Amino acid sequence: MDLERSLGPVRLFYSALFYFLTPVILARLYWRGRKQPGYSERWSERLALYDAEPEPGVIWFHAVSVGEAEAAFPLVRAIKHRFPSRTILVTATTPTGSARIKEVLGDTAKHVYLPYDLPDCVERFIRHYRPVLAVVLETEIWPNFYRACGRQGIPLAIVNARLSEQSARGYLKLRSLTRESLSHVRLIAAQTSEDAKRYIAIGANPKSVVVTGNIKFDMELPAAAEERARAMRSALFGKRPVFIAGSTHPGEESLVLTAFNSLRRQLPELLLIVAPRHPHRAADVIAECRKFGLATRLRSEKSACDEPVDVFLLDTLGELRSFYAVSDAAFVGGSLVPVGGHNVLEPAAVGLPVVFGPHLFNFAEIGRKLKESGGGIEVKNAEELAYWAGRLLCDESLRSEIGGNGKRFVSANQGAVQKIAELLGGLKAGKAFNPPPEAPGAR
Repeated sequence: MDLERSLGPVRLFYSALFYFLTPVILARLYWRGRKQPGYSERWSERLALYDAEPEPGVIWFHAVSVGEAEAAFPLVRAIKHRFPSRTILVTATTPTGSARIKEVLGDTAKHVYLPYDLPDCVERFIRHYRPVLAVVLETEIWPNFYRACGRQGIPLAIVNARLSEQSARGYLKLRSLTRESLSHVRLIAAQTSEDAKRYIAIGANPKSVVVTGNIKFDMELPAAAEERARAMRSALFGKRPVFIAGSTHPGEESLVLTAFNSLRRQLPELLLIVAPRHPHRAADVIAECRKFGLATRLRSEKSACDEPVDVFLLDTLGELRSFYAVSDAAFVGGSLVPVGGHNVLEPAAVGLPVVFGPHLFNFAEIGRKLKESGGGIEVKNAEELAYWAGRLLCDESLRSEIGGNGKRFVSANQGAVQKIAELLGGLKAGKAFNPPPEAPGAR
């Protein structure tokens, strides 16, 4: 309580600054909405202004964008199975995350944007939904939301929690506010022991921190996925060899296309799939391909790739995992440019050899262990990317060996979803959380 009183001026300054910047944030949303219309829509949700009737008693998950949402889906289903009479609410911050949540969960869960971390927005959100459990994915720390959960007796958990050294240094600059925010967290289910130590270093109660592993290992693969992949590959690409670059960013496509042009000297029939991290950038990627003299075809055109097509551009959401399954080898983006990398487990899970760049700080331990398992290859530039992609595409036995190593690595590290679901089921706070009886066979 003394800490909270001493933080009065700090929290007041944080909230006042957020209020002051809100017009700028809304203007930025409008500006981004000119290219990506989703940012111009549903602003009322970002201010916690709802037309619908209140829906008290939800189990609330927050997943910032697509990556966190994909990781959350198996956990959301596990919790829904345990507490079937509870309404599930899943919030997001980005339009791509929102679209993916609605596509995958449909009517099985409610969905709105997470409101801004302003006291009145937080109060309206909590009053409207009255969560009985709050679950935040990965790294998000919002002081006003966390404080509201603590004061209202809402059990709050950070799951699949990760904290890079860079993020930890940032939180340490506001350690008093961070420590008070984390004092309201009942459970921090960390991905690794390093993440756990960083959370404790920025002020988390060590008794609330447990290492459970990464739920991204527990991705759900559809039944008959291999058969569907073979059929889709045959229909779209025939017998052409296929190399995929997933989750690419500005400045990275040119490096991938440079490597691809080099590869075509060895493999003239090679097809490249490019899946930009943000599909609304499709026009920019097409322009980049034209600079290299490469013919493109969009996934949204829903037509096969004949010989004149060099690059197949994945301009749709939610299909990347399926297209990893139809490819021969994969490069995972955000790693040849200093973005931090993306999920290298998705291609590994379907038996693909995985290549990635040196900037994998968001997945540092996974990248290191994937390399140690023999399932991943790190490259430094376009030249090395072309060399290793060429070796993999031309050597079926090497491709099979590395892909098999990665698939076994993923399988050996599964189980985090079940651990976290059991921990969440045990979080209780008196009258705030009285879960209904478990579904038969939930355990």
